[in-house]
Amino acid sequence: MQKLLGLVRRCVDDYQMIQTGDKIAVGVSGGKDSLTLLTLLAGLRDFHPAGFTLEALTIDMGLEGMDFSPVAELCRRLNVPYTKIDTQIGPVIFEHRKEKNPCSMCAKMRRGALNEAILDRGISKIALGHHYDDAVETFVMSLIFEGRISCFQPVTYLDRTGVTQIRPMLYLSEKTVSHFADRMHLPVVHNTCPADKHTKREEIKQLIYNLSATYPDLKARIFGAMQRLPLPEWGPVDHGRRPLPDIE
Repeated sequence: MQKLLGLVRRCVDDYQMIQTGDKIAVGVSGGKDSLTLLTLLAGLRDFHPAGFTLEALTIDMGLEGMDFSPVAELCRRLNVPYTKIDTQIGPVIFEHRKEKNPCSMCAKMRRGALNEAILDRGISKIALGHHYDDAVETFVMSLIFEGRISCFQPVTYLDRTGVTQIRPMLYLSEKTVSHFADRMHLPVVHNTCPADKHTKREEIKQLIYNLSATYPDLKARIFGAMQRLPLPEWGPVDHGRRPLPDIE
């Protein structure tokens, strides 16, 4: 717990993600990533000098078989206010529109619902559960499928809505997040989405896994290149030129 809190704080400070008095929403899907983020930010809240507050929000897509009551109980234990927003995003995409490539449309609709929910609450900053592997995979996806060098940013200001997105877990690997979720017995909600595990991201994840068998430091080199190049907004604040964290 302390090691992971240290890495999250370093990421937060490297990219100046949190300012004094911030009220931050955490987008909680019920997966291991968002539950780990919620737990770690709740721990960071208790000692970070910025004195920020947290609120957890879930966009319920209206898919059958997803029970978020254990998530509500976790939030109660962490002393984080929790709200579940009911939508029909799932039925709209899979039953009415019958989208052949549903992930992009789903992401846009979920982001829209989430942004609307936090703005209604007077919140303008949201923490998302993207980790180190997500960043590397997104970079490779952009290169292969779009022919461009790109990735989401550690801190993203959306000028159309006034919402700022932050990603405090970029120094945590997917393996680390999975181990933490298991050890802390986090109440992961089974994802009943029909497209789960059948996406282009899964293809890239498998490609990187296969390449890493031959080039073990592949992900570390890609992530380091993203910071050193840097991609827009990927150059961390210079704290005496500290070495990159040992994420692997």
